[in-house]
Amino acid sequence: MSCAPTQRTLSSRSRRQVRQVRQVGVEQVGVGRLIRSQGRRACFNAQPVAAPELLRALLTAPGPSGHEEEPARIWREAASAFAEVTSDTVGTSFARVRAAEGAPTLAIVGHIDEIGIAITNIEESGLLSFTTIGGISPEMLMGQRFELLTSAGRVTGAVSRKRIQPEQIRDRPRVEMTDLHLDIGAKDREDAEKLVRVGDAGVWNGAPVELPNGRLLSHALDNRLGAYIALESARRIAEAGETKVDVVAVAAVQEEIGLYGARVAAYGLDPDVAIAIDVTPATDYPGGDARRAGKIELGMGAMIARGPTMNKQVVDLLTKAAEEEGIPHAYEVYSRTTSTDADEIHLTRAGIPTGLVSIPTRYLHSPNELCDLEDVEAIVRLIAAFAKRLARDQSFLR
Repeated sequence: MSCAPTQRTLSSRSRRQVRQVRQVGVEQVGVGRLIRSQGRRACFNAQPVAAPELLRALLTAPGPSGHEEEPARIWREAASAFAEVTSDTVGTSFARVRAAEGAPTLAIVGHIDEIGIAITNIEESGLLSFTTIGGISPEMLMGQRFELLTSAGRVTGAVSRKRIQPEQIRDRPRVEMTDLHLDIGAKDREDAEKLVRVGDAGVWNGAPVELPNGRLLSHALDNRLGAYIALESARRIAEAGETKVDVVAVAAVQEEIGLYGARVAAYGLDPDVAIAIDVTPATDYPGGDARRAGKIELGMGAMIARGPTMNKQVVDLLTKAAEEEGIPHAYEVYSRTTSTDADEIHLTRAGIPTGLVSIPTRYLHSPNELCDLEDVEAIVRLIAAFAKRLARDQSFLR
């Protein structure tokens, strides 16, 4: 016997019990005072060439997958200025802006983890063997400095490959992970063990740099940008006070190793609709090919994903919001999965209507990722406009 499908609408959801997060003192990061000092019309990136202070704080806080505590602390402290802040057992952070009692839920999800390395062995020489956390090519590691997060504090080291003799240079093979080591300046194994342990994680060492034309150069743009956008969107929605839905900004963990944080978060929240935010490879530098997924260039604005796993009504409402509010936007095309948190969210429980909006970014999974801050602002505006247009009886039936 077949049954007619039940229409999914924006109906009330039972609240989930999640662990309350202890607020961190404002003096530790200073972002709380910054948020509370914002006027009603203020925003973090009011100057198009200036990186928002919260974004800069997030980018300078090391947090590879499974070790997101520091950027999560900064995010939660910032969120506590305007939202109810909670977390779950895997470390994902939530900032809820409530509407009327019994209002349905919109989740805005950006992952807060970054790629990195983990120590696997300490050699007798004091040199360290390591593996990667997330996808990093060996050639991207050579000659780079890393900062290890250890119980003794942060330890700096440099990655290099085994020495190649002059007569071998002509025929040198492609670099492999087994050719690489990390040097922290230790004299021997005993000396190194005073500083690091097997399993200690690390990230690229380097501060964000603001370039001309409002462009930002940094590691961890993937995806501190998304975590920042989720929170800033929620803040502006809270200030406007015009929505009929609860809005929950989500800083998901462990995306780079399997989309795990988003899977758990989506199950616990069971939102009525969700927007995932991530970076996407730009096509406006050598090797980029617009024929594969569309033209994706810095400065084009919000990249709205279209494809079989994207809810069509969500995509249409994002497009309508962008067009009516004059927000720069374009489209990227997926024919299968997206390799973002959206892949897990849309399959959770009985299916969550999901959209994906991305920031065009050059040189992904490198120490020098590059974005345009005007694109970040465009996505913040788009999500706020989308939330304003959601109605309680909105149908997402496909």
